[in-house]
Amino acid sequence: MKRSECIKALYEELEDCLVVTIMGACAQELYDLGHRENFFYLQHAMGLASSIGLGLALNRPHDRVVVLDGDGSVLMNLGTLTTLARYRPANLIHIIFDNGSLLSTGGFASHTTSGITDLAAIARGAGVPNVALTTTAYEFMEASADAFERNELSVIVAKVEATGPDHFGMDLKLPENAFRFERYIKEKN
Repeated sequence: MKRSECIKALYEELEDCLVVTIMGACAQELYDLGHRENFFYLQHAMGLASSIGLGLALNRPHDRVVVLDGDGSVLMNLGTLTTLARYRPANLIHIIFDNGSLLSTGGFASHTTSGITDLAAIARGAGVPNVALTTTAYEFMEASADAFERNELSVIVAKVEATGPDHFGMDLKLPENAFRFERYIKEKN
């Protein structure tokens, strides 16, 4: 299963959500589908997409918040899973694309390679009420549909191939993206 195909399958569902992505391939693949003002690409802050998503979810309880994350980023901030479980924002869906690689920072193997570390088990152990581990496109779409239907914190760990986009580069820089994302939120009130 490819991350880009998962993101493409979710794209229409993300139209009215506040979406935070981690840096690199995940951000690029979403951007390439077509930027929307409700997308915030957290460039240069590996590990913090889930923390920003949590803050948004707690402060915007009537908005669905979706975090598109990676295994390397979650491993850099493992405490985020315990914090998510403690606060349990009902409007947050945290999707972790686990490719077993630090793809965006050189392609080095992450701790999830060869089953060494199981992020779904860690999320369950942290107390996240809804955790799904998916390995096929069908499982991913089923878990995503379930997460979008329920009103409870959900984490989806999607095992994906360690492949990325054939290019990197957005004409939307972080400061401009941040200003536009903030404006979108203010105008949504």
